[in-house]
Amino acid sequence: MVRVTKQHTDQAHASVRASVRDQVLWLATAIVNHANNVRPNTDGTKVGGHQSSSASSVAILTALFLEVLRSEDRIAIKPHASPVFHAIQYLLGNLDEPYLEKFRAFGGLQAYPSRTKDPETVDFSTGSVGLAGPAAAFGALTRDYLDTHGLQSTSGRFYAHLGDAELDEGSMWEAVIEPALAGLDRCTWIVDVNRQSLDRVVPGIRVRQFMDMLNANGWTVLTAKYGDRLTELMERPGGEALRTRIDDMSNEEYQGLLVAGEGEVRTRLLDGSELGRSDIEMCIGGSGDGELYERITNLGGHDVGYLVRLLNEASSTSGPTAIFAYTVKGWGLQSAADPRNHAAVLTSDQFAKFAELTDRDAANPWVKFAAGTPEGKYIASAAGRLGMRRSKPEPPLRFNETRLSIPNVTSTQDAFGRMLVELDRTSPESTSRIVTVSADVATSTGVASWINRVAVWSKQEELDYLGFGERILKWIEKPDGRHIELGLSEMNMFLLLAQLGLSDRMSGRRLVPIGTVYDPFIARATDALINGLYQESRFILVATPSGISLSTEGGAHQGLTTPSLGINTPGITYFEPAFAREVEWILLDAVRSIGSGEGESYLLRFSTKPVDQTLFPAESGQLRQDVLKGCYRFRSAPADSEAVMSVFAVGAMVDEAIGSIELLEREGIGVSLFIVTSPDLLFRQLNAAHANEQAGTDDARWDPLDLLNDREIGQPVLSVIDGHPHSMAFLGAALDCPSTVLGVTNYGQ
Repeated sequence: MVRVTKQHTDQAHASVRASVRDQVLWLATAIVNHANNVRPNTDGTKVGGHQSSSASSVAILTALFLEVLRSEDRIAIKPHASPVFHAIQYLLGNLDEPYLEKFRAFGGLQAYPSRTKDPETVDFSTGSVGLAGPAAAFGALTRDYLDTHGLQSTSGRFYAHLGDAELDEGSMWEAVIEPALAGLDRCTWIVDVNRQSLDRVVPGIRVRQFMDMLNANGWTVLTAKYGDRLTELMERPGGEALRTRIDDMSNEEYQGLLVAGEGEVRTRLLDGSELGRSDIEMCIGGSGDGELYERITNLGGHDVGYLVRLLNEASSTSGPTAIFAYTVKGWGLQSAADPRNHAAVLTSDQFAKFAELTDRDAANPWVKFAAGTPEGKYIASAAGRLGMRRSKPEPPLRFNETRLSIPNVTSTQDAFGRMLVELDRTSPESTSRIVTVSADVATSTGVASWINRVAVWSKQEELDYLGFGERILKWIEKPDGRHIELGLSEMNMFLLLAQLGLSDRMSGRRLVPIGTVYDPFIARATDALINGLYQESRFILVATPSGISLSTEGGAHQGLTTPSLGINTPGITYFEPAFAREVEWILLDAVRSIGSGEGESYLLRFSTKPVDQTLFPAESGQLRQDVLKGCYRFRSAPADSEAVMSVFAVGAMVDEAIGSIELLEREGIGVSLFIVTSPDLLFRQLNAAHANEQAGTDDARWDPLDLLNDREIGQPVLSVIDGHPHSMAFLGAALDCPSTVLGVTNYGQ
């Protein structure tokens, strides 16, 4: 076991800091213990809770919450440190005691920090590792965007508390090299360097490489490597050789030193030293085995005072900063530094021993410091500084009716670009809150006319060296621009889109973000997309070009799975219109919904395929309602048809479905054509209607939405979509009709 030590310059204050830090460790460990060893477990499934990963972070989060953070700051917490976060919130008075016994229980504290499901204030949901750091950076970028547009954000510095294994994730480095984040201010990452991941001790000395990569991209790097007691040892004669010896150790060797025990530390330090052995022997000779072990394991990431000094230094540094805080995974626990401790949970006997060693009552674990004690005053001061966040609710953004001018032949992608300009023309004040984002594909996803009108955002006005002011596409970069152009990283775009969609809740001002991406490349960043939706971010994701309109670029570009993603994924409504007027109505409804701060996100799938717009039915109020509901009747089969079938067509396949009518009716088959603007909403409504029937709240009928007339009920149904056909396969069962599903089932089809 690595011993918990208390060393600080100001001994009185140091003692309080250490006492609170140790209480946080106790509470976090007890939270996990109760979930695994005390609370009844009816089916025997392991609960878990990452006790060791939590233990390495207690000093880091104690320093942040008890001394550094202010109410306007925002922070992402390492997923596996959620018990520590909950323990601190309990001490601060932000969490009621009964919740401590509901960790990883239904309706209780979440396994990983969740802004939508945890009872305390959580800024970022961080269950998926490798997203917290970039999300915090893009949150800071959103704050800066608001400020440059005179919207006066209410957020301060953005922090991300990260595990060192998260630095293996490519998403971290896509963000670090993102040009839009260059020079980002008031953003700090603090990395818990415990040298262990899920399965292994991280090989080699990777941290140096990570530091070099951050430095190369303009980050200031600070290090909390050695605590005060180890630093004192290194200041003795021969200490420089000891520092070099430890600095040159691989992660594996240092972890071996930690688990070796007091009796072997001296021998291992000396036996592994070809150079400087005598200096090391002189340096450590005055310390007994127990003292030497305590000093060698005294890392900076467990020293609250040292961490506070570094965090304050980071706050006074311009540009983004990263702090590497060296820690021991499982610090203070029997599992400390064990290479297999990631999933380990203390047994009841081990927890009882831990309580005995730390002089606490295992039967009464939730004791707080009394209000009048130094610790109680320390915590009360932090609670007062953090306070309650107060922000004035934003009024809804009002978007007026539009009247889009539509050519006789055009595509849905073209209609989208025209509609952005129409929104700016008809509702300039509200449209000033619309911000578009692209990952280096703005011009090929229909945003060029919008960019000409609103310019590209940059923190400072850039000189027009290439003469864009005289070109058709006026790529002018300035602080009041309303399009954010990123490098070619869909991951970064989705992370930024999520933060823009949370701007009202994170920074006090609502935006209406619209991101454009090639349909097949949504798959590159689905994790970031789902993470944003899980946090209830509201944005519009435009997938264009899509499907067969990309077929000339090769089969891998066709994007078979996007419709399925749109139907399957909670928190987002998927539309795939066929006509320009549908695009107008859907997009206007989407910006109104997001502008009001209600509803969910939108996925709009567009195509570059030209469609004859004169085919669109005569407009009516009912037609518009049906378009927004997800499906409308385009035509009914002729009354004299010998046989009848119903065709449900989606998006780019509608004009081909219309073209097939004549062929089928030559064969004596009358065709009723339905245009599905949202397979997602159609599925939801059919599913809900059947649920109502089963609950006895509705009359039993085979067609719960009354889509079909008497002649059509029970007759064949055919669906066709520019995607995998299973995404429309629910129709036959829902309508109780024999069905055929058509779509794309292979690359290049």
